[in-house]
Amino acid sequence: MTATVPRSALFTPVLIGGSIILLINFALRASFGMFQIPIAEEFNWPRSEFSLAIAIQNLAWGFGQPLFGAIAEKWGDRLAIIMGAILYSAGLLLTAFATTPLGIQSLEILVGFGIAGTGFGVILAVVGRASSDENRSLALGIATAAGSAGQVIGAPLAEILLGMMAWQGVFMVFAGLALTTLFFLPMLGGGKPASPAELEESMGHVLRRAFTDPSYLMIFAGFFSCGYQLAFITAHFPAMIVEMCGPIAADGILAGLGITTTTALGALAIALIGIANIVGTIYAAWLGKRYSRKYLLAGIYTLRTIVAAVFILMPITPGSVIVFSLAMGGLWLATVPLTSGLVAYIYGLRYMGTLYGFVFLSHQLGSFMGVWLGGRLHDQTGDYTLVWWIGVGVGAFSALIHLPIREAPARIAPA
Repeated sequence: MTATVPRSALFTPVLIGGSIILLINFALRASFGMFQIPIAEEFNWPRSEFSLAIAIQNLAWGFGQPLFGAIAEKWGDRLAIIMGAILYSAGLLLTAFATTPLGIQSLEILVGFGIAGTGFGVILAVVGRASSDENRSLALGIATAAGSAGQVIGAPLAEILLGMMAWQGVFMVFAGLALTTLFFLPMLGGGKPASPAELEESMGHVLRRAFTDPSYLMIFAGFFSCGYQLAFITAHFPAMIVEMCGPIAADGILAGLGITTTTALGALAIALIGIANIVGTIYAAWLGKRYSRKYLLAGIYTLRTIVAAVFILMPITPGSVIVFSLAMGGLWLATVPLTSGLVAYIYGLRYMGTLYGFVFLSHQLGSFMGVWLGGRLHDQTGDYTLVWWIGVGVGAFSALIHLPIREAPARIAPA
């Protein structure tokens, strides 16, 4: 009798544990837009001051991502995650005691490095290595969608806590939550070993090979707009809704759900983006198993460009905010499993964390520009219209630059 070989499991302990860590990571990160107005009002700061703090956080996250990816690949994933959780918690805790713009902006460097150590670059590499070839794309999508589930929780949780305590108290609570990621470390076991050819190739050699490959540079450049759009919306969309959205009808559906202020609508918008993104990200990952990732990425960036342009051209109402949030949410992190999967497909799994980390640096350079320009141009022009149109332009650029990418495994040559 011939034994039947079981199919590889999709929901492994590694995927479950990694997904929970990403959920906590993104729940905290996605809430920062809710603190724009409370902090500005308490200290009478211009909008650009806290915007710069969030921008610095995103920049530190970007520079930390390849660093933590390299730490994970050289000394182990667990060390990188432990370091990240400690820095994340310390940065949040110390921010609660900061009283100057420079103080908060400096401490966001710790928060950014903490996000890097417990974020996509490290966790997706762990999940990718632990997944079978047939399940890898979908597993990356599920882990990414878990980050969106955190986004669903983060902004509303921050709004509820801000109704109960000062923003400093909320930061202290979040500092404790950042440390809970350490409880899930035992679930992150070993993954699929690299091929003999991949093991022979040094990190320095594979990085030199990648940065002389036009396809890798196009992936790097294309991810910039994703960071710009997502970070701007996360950091500024709640405040933008408060300032630019029409009134909420007292007897409307939203009022019936308890959404009676534009502040509550801003929190709901971030949550709706997260809900829609769970579906959109998993669906994009499923499509990534069947179709060209570069063409899927070009299509996602094209749709983002159209959705953003239509929204800003129309009157901003509670209804249009909800429609936009759901539409943009469906495209939100759909780029992440496709981009990380594309890097793994072309360059293999051995240094996926480091290679994706450098691509993610481009994402975070875009995040820095989106958040910082959002605050800067708001202070200069009085609204967010100009910075929004810049986001439309960089989205169109990303749609075009993905088209010439050579989507094929690169030849591995020993150093």
